[in-house]
Amino acid sequence: MAKSTLDSMLLSSTDPERLRAWYAGALRPQQEANVGGYFMLKFGDFHLMIDNRSDIGEKNPEPGRIILNFDVDDARGIAARLDEMGASWLAPLEDRDGSLFGTVIDPDGNYVQIIQLSEEHLAEMSQMF
Repeated sequence: MAKSTLDSMLLSSTDPERLRAWYAGALRPQQEANVGGYFMLKFGDFHLMIDNRSDIGEKNPEPGRIILNFDVDDARGIAARLDEMGASWLAPLEDRDGSLFGTVIDPDGNYVQIIQLSEEHLAEMSQMF
């Protein structure tokens, strides 16, 4: 049976350069490129593609439909960088039984969650998958 792999996500914007700059500055991708008019940001094995669309509004009217989750090594450092960038928080960084979670709102109104799982939670998850 053929398997599928989720490799990328297309995030459209009326201002893709602003959105690219925000993601690159806040979350520091491993690689960045402009390919055929798409901004490509590589985070681990996942590619966030950002493009320009004229058939959408400036802000996402239902940002809770899709939340981008970023596993990070230094949630407090990234949260501080986001604060320096003037980011708006939906849910400030908090400790949940040893793991850190925070939800920030990107310039287009999308929800972006930063997650730093504790060693205990990572061990529990490794038993599931």
